[in-house]
Amino acid sequence: MATSPKELNQLARQLKSLHVPGQPLILTNVYDACTASEIASLPSTKAVATASFAIAASIGVEDENTMSLSDNLAGVRRVATGLRNAGKIDTLPLTADLQDGYADPAEAVRQAIEIGVVGCNIEDVDNSFQPPKLRPLDEAKSRIEAAVRAAREAGVPDFVVNARTDVLGFDGTVDDVVERGRAYLEAGATTVFVWGVRKKVITEQEVREMASRLDGKLAVLAQGCTIEVLKQAGVSRISVGPTLLLKALKFIRNEATAILEVKQWSMGN
Repeated sequence: MATSPKELNQLARQLKSLHVPGQPLILTNVYDACTASEIASLPSTKAVATASFAIAASIGVEDENTMSLSDNLAGVRRVATGLRNAGKIDTLPLTADLQDGYADPAEAVRQAIEIGVVGCNIEDVDNSFQPPKLRPLDEAKSRIEAAVRAAREAGVPDFVVNARTDVLGFDGTVDDVVERGRAYLEAGATTVFVWGVRKKVITEQEVREMASRLDGKLAVLAQGCTIEVLKQAGVSRISVGPTLLLKALKFIRNEATAILEVKQWSMGN
């Protein structure tokens, strides 16, 4: 396992290099040791990312925004175990969804690095409120700066921060996304992560505009547009969030229904 700061920073540098506008890093988010091992074993996997919603669901937490840092990091440790079981802990970068950074984003990053994490998502909302509130821009920017500084002090200066803005879910516009995104990039983030939140799915035109105005340093969900369209739009990172978990649960539900109700099911089918 890569444990020294030098080794971790090599993985962080590897992760950062995968963020190329028009040739994006594609992440199929995982949530436990089993999914991490399976995804890590695929030849086309370049990095492994957690999904906090999926980790929360897997431990019975109904609202991911109420999941504690300790519970989140426990899930990340299980993912790291999956990478180790697949023999990929030293070769595949691991990035974790740290939600809003919790009470102290610097401490959250320090603890994540101790697990072997070399990148993270941090949102610009405050989940201590229900429903969450959008943080003022200056406050959100300072929290990104704190996360970046903590990684640097831990000996991982190339640590990748994927700064998520939920401003579109608070009646924000593309202009607001760009304003916040540029501030987060200035604070040391590698990319700006945008998705629809409580808004309609982001359109292809909006993705293209944001990618252009953020110099391609845009991360998005594979939502509403195909991966090929998102590539052509010039984004540098694409993820699927909790989609794999939701699809797996649907499959399990359908199979269980066949077993319990149809009675024609067999293990060979």
